[in-house]
Amino acid sequence: MKNIKVIYWSSTGNTESMAKAVAEGVRSTGAAAELLEVSEINAADLSSCTLLALGCPAMGDEELEEGEFAPFFDELEPHLAGKTVALFGSYDWGDGQWMRDWQERTSKAGAVIINGGNGLIINNTPEEADLESCRRLGAELAEQ
Repeated sequence: MKNIKVIYWSSTGNTESMAKAVAEGVRSTGAAAELLEVSEINAADLSSCTLLALGCPAMGDEELEEGEFAPFFDELEPHLAGKTVALFGSYDWGDGQWMRDWQERTSKAGAVIINGGNGLIINNTPEEADLESCRRLGAELAEQ
């Protein structure tokens, strides 16, 4: 059985809600989903994991959260080659530049990003239709 790690950082709970829905989508396919806050794992724990969902909201000037998530991703980035990844996160303002930058870094590291190569972004609090998009993202990841 596939075991997919859904790793996220959330301040307001918006990205956490998205992460839970991604995990639900994974489980809807019969695969296992391990839901983890970024503080509960390190990049070395993911060496054998080939399917990952990573969630982080836009922070500051449309950047990854710099206290926990950015250092984790910096450590993970050199080990992304050959992995299949779903990226997701929430934002309050801007146009999603943080996600485009994150997608570029992830692709350049050699990972395949599902969802047509795009991360899933949701403005502020996810509504039911947004959470359904997250579930579809999780199911798509599990079907890889």
